[in-house]
Amino acid sequence: MPNNPTPLAESNPLVEQQPVVEPGATPAGFPGRASEVRERVGSETGPESRKVHAALTRTSTGNEDLRELEAGLDSLQSDAARKHRIDWSRVLLPVAALVILVLIWQFYVTLGLKRRDLVPGPLDVLGQIGVLWGEGKLQEAVWTSLQRGLVGFLISVAIATPVGLLLAQVAPLRRAFGPLISGLQVLPSVAWVPAAIIWFGLTDATVYFVVFMGAIPSIINGLISGVDQIPPQYRRVGTVLGANRLQMALQIVLPAALPGYLSGLKQGWAFSWRSLMAAEIIAVGGTIGFGLGSMLNQGRDLSDMTIVMAAILLILAVGILIELLVFAPIEKRLLRSRGLLAGSTR
Repeated sequence: MPNNPTPLAESNPLVEQQPVVEPGATPAGFPGRASEVRERVGSETGPESRKVHAALTRTSTGNEDLRELEAGLDSLQSDAARKHRIDWSRVLLPVAALVILVLIWQFYVTLGLKRRDLVPGPLDVLGQIGVLWGEGKLQEAVWTSLQRGLVGFLISVAIATPVGLLLAQVAPLRRAFGPLISGLQVLPSVAWVPAAIIWFGLTDATVYFVVFMGAIPSIINGLISGVDQIPPQYRRVGTVLGANRLQMALQIVLPAALPGYLSGLKQGWAFSWRSLMAAEIIAVGGTIGFGLGSMLNQGRDLSDMTIVMAAILLILAVGILIELLVFAPIEKRLLRSRGLLAGSTR
């Protein structure tokens, strides 16, 4: 038997000879283009960029590797195009829907089925908004309600987050207080207004108390729901790494529960905004300032539907703006960071 046997690839002509690619070299068939891919891969961190990097650093350039490289490159190009392209449908579709609703409203008013003082037209309401703006009442009402709503919501978040984590982590506490929290969420916040007036009088404390009772249960339940959806492997990894209870809650449980927590925050804001309007409509006078709910109540007392409709539209506009400017970007960023934006309709 010879001391230097002939390699199998040399002795068998049927075995395909594969060129060896040195680390960092350009694969055959991709002169120039692979270097561009490497430069782009250096600035990309997604799974497709890792796929391209793996294809570039293989020791062979078979057909499978080339197809994988092409697919990764196309994916990177399409992702970059999506990032730089403005999706005008996000602007045009809401505007078109708003225009259609206003036209339907104007058409109904034109039919004359109701008196104009009972069902004012869009132009009548717009004119009333201009009058309120000129008097300074509109700015005062929007600022007062928005300030109360945001402050009350932030305090509710500060209270509800640790309570929700505690209930989600300690089973006996959750079994004891979980049904009560769910019951408080179902209870209409307006039911707290008479009790709050008796306890705190016609002051801002009454308004804030009603906001707290509307927002806190929703945030707690949203956080608990998010914690329930965490895979058990996350906790096991934290235990293996030696995380204590506080580290487990803040560094593992809370980040993993962010989707459910964000849903609870959105629902908590909706409940706090509704509760605020209910409190401002009922609790009038004293040291309570003039908010959007007060404007709505004033329109009712004066039997002026233009003021009523103006207040309703302003309340709706503030709620929509908070959703578009605050919660929608946060939710979109969260979905993108977890690779879920491609399957979303946002």
